[in-house]
Amino acid sequence: MKHFIDTTGAEGVTIADDLLHGAEAIAVFVFGSVRHRRKVYYYASDTKVGMPIFRIGNVICARKSKLIEWIELQEREL
Repeated sequence: MKHFIDTTGAEGVTIADDLLHGAEAIAVFVFGSVRHRRKVYYYASDTKVGMPIFRIGNVICARKSKLIEWIELQEREL
């Protein structure tokens, strides 16, 4: 099994540890509740928002590290 070094420099972290699989998982990570699942679909389709998502088949996925970077960028642009 291949490993990568995450942004904090910790070794032995797999990509699966950084992956959110499905709009519900992304909603819980970003908004704190699965109730915001529709927002994830909206942000995923709105090019102005630019939420860093990708698809594996028909499933929306995102990396936790990329979402954190995206949120930090939104904060700097205020």
